[in-house]
Amino acid sequence: MASKPGLHVVMFPFFAFGHISPFVQLSNKLSSTHGVRVSFFLAAGNVDRIMSMLDATNLTTQIVPLSIPAVDGLPQGLESTADLPQSTSALLLWRPAMAAEQGIKTIFYSVFTAISTAFLTVPSRVVDWKKGVTVEELKAPPSGFPKTAITGVRTFEAQDFMFLFNNFQTGTTGFHRVIRGIFSDFHKIFFIFFWDVCTKIDTLVDIGNSTPKLHSCTCKACTEMEAPYIDYVKSQFDKPILLAGPVVPEPRPGKLEERWAKWLDQFPSQSVIYCSFGSETFLTDDQIKELTLGLELTGLPFFLVLNFPADSCKALKMALPEGFLERVKGKGIVHTGWVQQQQILAHDSVGCYLCHAGFSSVIEALVNDCQLVMLPQKGDQYINSKLVSLDLTAGVEINRRDEDGDFGRHDV
Repeated sequence: MASKPGLHVVMFPFFAFGHISPFVQLSNKLSSTHGVRVSFFLAAGNVDRIMSMLDATNLTTQIVPLSIPAVDGLPQGLESTADLPQSTSALLLWRPAMAAEQGIKTIFYSVFTAISTAFLTVPSRVVDWKKGVTVEELKAPPSGFPKTAITGVRTFEAQDFMFLFNNFQTGTTGFHRVIRGIFSDFHKIFFIFFWDVCTKIDTLVDIGNSTPKLHSCTCKACTEMEAPYIDYVKSQFDKPILLAGPVVPEPRPGKLEERWAKWLDQFPSQSVIYCSFGSETFLTDDQIKELTLGLELTGLPFFLVLNFPADSCKALKMALPEGFLERVKGKGIVHTGWVQQQQILAHDSVGCYLCHAGFSSVIEALVNDCQLVMLPQKGDQYINSKLVSLDLTAGVEINRRDEDGDFGRHDV
């Protein structure tokens, strides 16, 4: 399908690598398939990394580097959320108010599953707008939610969702800002930005204060996987829903790093467990202890990637059980830092992927024919895990305690 002459899309994602990536993949599709001109607003320090993610066929995307001013409470020089705790990451925000001031139409591009929006951020979620919601109410789906295998969430998951309904001394919750942003007035061309509906509530506050009525919604979903939830969101928002599909990045050029390829080559086909939780999901020391001991108990070879907010090597050494590395030597790798995840998952020896249920990771596992084991940590990951394990029956979730989400090595 040819694009309209002169169509120009501006993308302005939240400053988190895990959330920027879906925008890059959408940019690749719009450019290479439809020839759409894309301007990508990004912190200057992240430009090189994002440039490496653009397809060779993406000839119409322009990266627009932004200089970030000093913000009280935010260390200088930080240009993403990767090195920030959640309590301060909300300071890395830019208002899209300039779009409204220039008369620009606004599209809500959700990088989450349709079911996450359907469960959490639709008008029917709140029964009494004056009282708000309780943890018990959040454990159940909203009124009119599709009748599927997903009938609710656990207590610790609902407690995490309460973050969306706290007002943080602003007088209005993040949830209310979402709804108000969707149902107020609008104006002219396209400005695509990011709403993190589950974990960065100040993002919603920022956008809700400054964003006019949405022209339409774009969802990182497809009818083959989420048809009932897409229909439900459409009925709740009463707006066109444009489906971008579960876009997955193309494998980076080049072979898997030799040291990893050589290690994986020594094991039989589909015998290795690959375990990673993304660049911005950090496990607690207790979780790391139980996870590593659980991997050891499987008796299978494993490749574990753990990341930390800061001083990764020291943090890793402190978190691992005493004597663990010596016991698993030759059969297990524990690494901190970036690895070629897609190439690792595509390796013939890898047969299982244990992850946090970020949806891009889920799709990468399915594309590479890996058994999927999920240990969600926050927000939409809890809902994704249920979609995959209950609706699609394409994976399993590690058993956890209802009240606090704790799990043990034998659960792994």
